[in-house]
Amino acid sequence: MNAVTLFALTNEDIKIHIEARFDADDLVVEGYDIGLASPKRFAKASRQVEEYWGDSDYEYSVKVQAADVHEVFSALQLPLGDKAKLLHELSQRFNTNTAYSDFRNFLDAHKIKSEGFSWS
Repeated sequence: MNAVTLFALTNEDIKIHIEARFDADDLVVEGYDIGLASPKRFAKASRQVEEYWGDSDYEYSVKVQAADVHEVFSALQLPLGDKAKLLHELSQRFNTNTAYSDFRNFLDAHKIKSEGFSWS
């Protein structure tokens, strides 16, 4: 298991995709929100994402370095090193449109080091 989708939504106004994956031994949770629309609906769809993020698309990512991933296993009470089980657990715990923020809050609550960015 290389990656799991935490949350996905596509409708006529917006496309949201958030996933968790391993990049070598680093744990990455990343996603994007993109305003979608046919030409008639473009202004409304762009505004929906833009009202939240300041642009018609928004990308975000957080990485837990390999040296700190053991802390995630520990916080979730999972066997150390079972990446597939960890990704599955993340998909069960963080599976709403706030999955990215919820995961960041989880890392903060457990004092797990991470590096994140967002771009709009």
